Amino acid sequence: MIYLDAAATTPVRREVLEAMWPYLTGEFGNASSHHELGARAKDALEDARASVASVLGCRPSEVVFTSGGTESDNLAVKGLVLPMIAGATPAAAAETARVHVAVSSIEHAAVLESARYLQRWHGVDVTELPVNSGGLVSVEELDAYLSAKSAAGYSKGLVSIMYANNEVGTVQDISALSAVAHHYGALFHTDAVQAAGWLSLDVSQLGVDALSISGHKLGAPKGCGVLFASRAVTLEPIINGGGQERGLRSGTEGVANAVGIATALTLAETEREATSRRMTELRNGFLSRVRELVPSVVLTGLEPAEGNRLPNNASLILPGFNGESVLLELERRGVICSSGSACAAGSTDPSHVLIAMGISEDDARTAIRFSLPSTITAEDLERAATLLSQSIVHLANLRLR
Repeated sequence: MIYLDAAATTPVRREVLEAMWPYLTGEFGNASSHHELGARAKDALEDARASVASVLGCRPSEVVFTSGGTESDNLAVKGLVLPMIAGATPAAAAETARVHVAVSSIEHAAVLESARYLQRWHGVDVTELPVNSGGLVSVEELDAYLSAKSAAGYSKGLVSIMYANNEVGTVQDISALSAVAHHYGALFHTDAVQAAGWLSLDVSQLGVDALSISGHKLGAPKGCGVLFASRAVTLEPIINGGGQERGLRSGTEGVANAVGIATALTLAETEREATSRRMTELRNGFLSRVRELVPSVVLTGLEPAEGNRLPNNASLILPGFNGESVLLELERRGVICSSGSACAAGSTDPSHVLIAMGISEDDARTAIRFSLPSTITAEDLERAATLLSQSIVHLANLRLR
């Protein structure tokens, strides 16, 4: 099997499993318990928090452990906006009308649906910012949007724009976008789930108030995540209970998962620059070979030469061929990839990301995404390109029968 769906998930790294193992076995204490076993679990939890903070360039107290990227996004978007809403009185309703949220039109569903929840249940003004044909949000358009909101009396707001897109790999200029948001007094959150391991996560350089990460994209298990939340912001918890994670995320702490994601993140950061260079070369070679074998293929997002693209992403449309049919043919030949976000699997609707980028519904339904794991080889990719060509020829022949 040639696995080319790393944007969906990655296997747990051996180093991560070994780091977690003690906290799944003998060191099984509850980190909130006031005895020796609990104290050791608490120490491991705080060591993991410090490790994550070191990668992010923040204080350990600004790191919140969650169940994954979706929860981190929900906590960021809802948790940052809810304190802006005064309550349910008529006067408060008027204040709510001056709270706005801006998200890009290519966000993950966790961000989009969190914003829509605030719109449905709290009357928050929500705007989906457009992107260009490469999937980029314009700094100038964000400035114009925020200027108009400020002139209209919107005194509080949040901008949430993902660092790197999960389908087409487009990387946003987060530092420039966050600077514009702060100029108008808005908070800024970025979903960095796909960026982690490939791009710098230094929150001071990015200028963000909150940042979301998911462990299973990095070689940690599914079910663990991180939210960076600046100490300068007020964050309302969305899971209530015993007050763990400094009251921001109640529930018995998953010590093993915290150790796992901290280990995976530290390893990924240590290897990041060398891995990114190697994967860029491999991806470019793969894309070049695919274009030779299947001349009709069209890359979605930005060309690698333009920069601003994840080094392991190649998202393609194959005009005239159903993307799901191509995926099935590839799987039959031993190549695993996807048609877009794993969270949208089973949907018959075309990708909202591709539609937002101006691709027609017909073409969007032909899309396939290759996201390369760091363990892939040039030989694997040569084989995958050949098998893609064979799949296309096979499907074309079926149509002629």
